[in-house]
Amino acid sequence: MDLFYEVKGEGTPLVFIHSPGVDSREWKFIAPILAQSFQVITFDGRGTGKSPAPTAPANLVEDLKRLLHHLNIEQAVLVGHSMGGQAAADFALTYPSMVSRLILLSPSLSGFPYSKEFTEWIAQVNSLAPDLDKMIDTSLAGPNYRVVMSSSQRDFLIEMHTDYMRKVFTEWKSFEVNWPQPPAMERLEEISAPTLFLQGTVEWGDMERVAEEYKRVPSCKFIRIEGADHMLTLTHPAETAGYIEQFLKELV
Repeated sequence: MDLFYEVKGEGTPLVFIHSPGVDSREWKFIAPILAQSFQVITFDGRGTGKSPAPTAPANLVEDLKRLLHHLNIEQAVLVGHSMGGQAAADFALTYPSMVSRLILLSPSLSGFPYSKEFTEWIAQVNSLAPDLDKMIDTSLAGPNYRVVMSSSQRDFLIEMHTDYMRKVFTEWKSFEVNWPQPPAMERLEEISAPTLFLQGTVEWGDMERVAEEYKRVPSCKFIRIEGADHMLTLTHPAETAGYIEQFLKELV
């Protein structure tokens, strides 16, 4: 699997793992800020952006390991959003020596029992396939997108989401993802990297429950960005980047 990636800036490597439903363009406002002080690596996950579609079950943890080896990076700060945060946490548990810091933006969590409301919303979106317009409308009508869909970044999110959905239904040959076992939910106490947990206040209730689970991480700092939703990367980039930079400088 050849993944499209970009490297900007110099210094400590920060590897950004994007959310599902979009691609690495979601970092377009945050990456330039942090590239002034760090080496910033962004990449498109399998089947998103400029990376080729998956033809077999994906393993996001191993994809990330191969990318780091390709770039000759022995240790990095991981910044993961949503399922990208889930991948970052699973990577930190699988390869702890390769992660110096763990920064999670509204992360999902492998093994977490999601609420009926959330799973029914996902099922409703999937039931509309292959009508992409209805899928996109229903997906972006979720309560976790209320802020961004009323913001100046609305059209940009719709563009990324449309590109993602179109690739899924026209190019993907496999939809399965293999996660490390046991799931991270069962072993958060084993995360050794200092961790930052960033979230908005406009979210599914499940995000608060995920945050509660992360209190089991030995060293975890929690920050809530008032008025941000799931796409804080688009609506609150300067604030988000500022918290990331502050967290990294505190630990030097």
